[in-house]
Amino acid sequence: MRVEIKPIFAVWIALLLLSGCSPAPETQAPSVELPTSTQLPASASTPTPTSIPRPAAIRLWASPALPAALLEPARLVTHLGELLVEWVEDPALAAVRIEPNPDRPLARWTYAVVAPFPTVEDQVSLQELRRAWTGDESAVYVSDPVQTALAPLLGSEPAVRTAAEEELLNSVWEARNAYAIVPFERLEPRWKVMRLNDSSPLDWNFDPQSYPLAASFGLSGDPEVMDLLEPLLDWPQTNRDPSKLTTVLMTGVSALVRATAWRMDRYGADYPGQQIADVMRQADITHISHETAFSVDCPPPDPIQTSLRFCSAPRHLPLFVGLDVDLIELSGNHLADWGTEALLYTLDLYDQNGFETFAGGRNLSEARLPAIVEHNGNRLAFLGCNAAGPAYGWAKEDRPGALSCNDEGLLARVTRLANEGYSVIFTFQWPESQSPTPLPNQVEAFQDAVDAGAVIVNGSQAHRPQSMEFYSNGFIHYGLGNLFFDQMYALPLRQEFLDRHTFYDGRHISTELFTALLEDFAQPRPMTEEERQTLLREMFAVSGW
Repeated sequence: MRVEIKPIFAVWIALLLLSGCSPAPETQAPSVELPTSTQLPASASTPTPTSIPRPAAIRLWASPALPAALLEPARLVTHLGELLVEWVEDPALAAVRIEPNPDRPLARWTYAVVAPFPTVEDQVSLQELRRAWTGDESAVYVSDPVQTALAPLLGSEPAVRTAAEEELLNSVWEARNAYAIVPFERLEPRWKVMRLNDSSPLDWNFDPQSYPLAASFGLSGDPEVMDLLEPLLDWPQTNRDPSKLTTVLMTGVSALVRATAWRMDRYGADYPGQQIADVMRQADITHISHETAFSVDCPPPDPIQTSLRFCSAPRHLPLFVGLDVDLIELSGNHLADWGTEALLYTLDLYDQNGFETFAGGRNLSEARLPAIVEHNGNRLAFLGCNAAGPAYGWAKEDRPGALSCNDEGLLARVTRLANEGYSVIFTFQWPESQSPTPLPNQVEAFQDAVDAGAVIVNGSQAHRPQSMEFYSNGFIHYGLGNLFFDQMYALPLRQEFLDRHTFYDGRHISTELFTALLEDFAQPRPMTEEERQTLLREMFAVSGW
């Protein structure tokens, strides 16, 4: 129902319509002399009309809690119709206030509880956060706008520590035993996003309506002025738009051979992935580094095979199909074990099942090609190479194989893709090491890939997890460990990382570390909380954190 226009506002509009855009030219009224008999008595003279003042401007006020993405478009409004806009500092003087918790909500903003990336704990409850907000628990760091916006949700008398948005990350990393609260669009990989009441804005099934840390922004005040102002605000409806989100799951070593393949024949092709299927299927892009070729001539699997010459049976490929795998890396050092014919057959098999491939191919030209994926406006490019050999497994002009890391122009292609607006993910098949820390030349090569423009660099060779680092503008994980393999004889060989990277609006904003433990020579399962914390503490320590 349309609200009745207030009388004084209606008069302003009427005066504007009558006066037009420019004043009428001044003219002198003609002089008329009335007869004496018709002159009125002085007591009956016509009263002088009372003039109605024309307003100079419409006053608006913007709350300091407004995110920049909302404040900046609002400040661009200079007129409402023919009336000027005056921005005032006192909300009591404004006809309309632009503020959180408004009469007329127009945008919903999601905030994330974050901690330094090498934080072992994964969750915080809303009750714990409120205690921290008032100073009874760990310190909470926020910017001034976030403090103002969230005070109604977390407490009107906060004991938080404030800092400029660009200083929050360093402040919290230095404090360590601290949280920060940041708008979703301000996330970056050096933050660990904490689950709040077992919900995270990084979740694929995130429900913004039930999430406890969100604020509405919009208009309060004179309804008629709000009607004029609302269509002029070029506002996004949210800072977490699902149509701008892409998740990429990167995994470690897979080889469907020996005892793993034997278990698959006994329990079904889907057996290895049964306990981690949800994690793998929930990613928009799921990566596998499968180190061996498939062959119709592959002999029955031998769980105690001593030879290191491997092949995989085509009947086991449905494992990858069932897990919604999108991308298969071809950098493996066993890729050519079964010969050229098997490798060409494998590449045809991948094509038939809709898998994208990279880091290898039918010849050198194909092996050099990146896998390009465009999803929800995020442009991703995957490149990789093999530094471990063997040399007969490297692609040549007339031979299939993995791309050698010595290939001329490899890093230049990374730079070109980055300059074209792609987020580049680069993978290495490096010589194996039993250490949780990388080899010295491994560090140099991985950092060179970041310097060339990669945002994520992965080690695909490691049978045990290795350390990680933030270097320049990239995240490096030197080794994720096994994914689907049969090494059960030492705990580090059973420990696994699955890294889920989130991209938003063309930018890498977060890395989550999922952890699993290999069982039964074939089947990884999610770690218990104690197992996970033990692994994270070890890996963060060897990473220098």
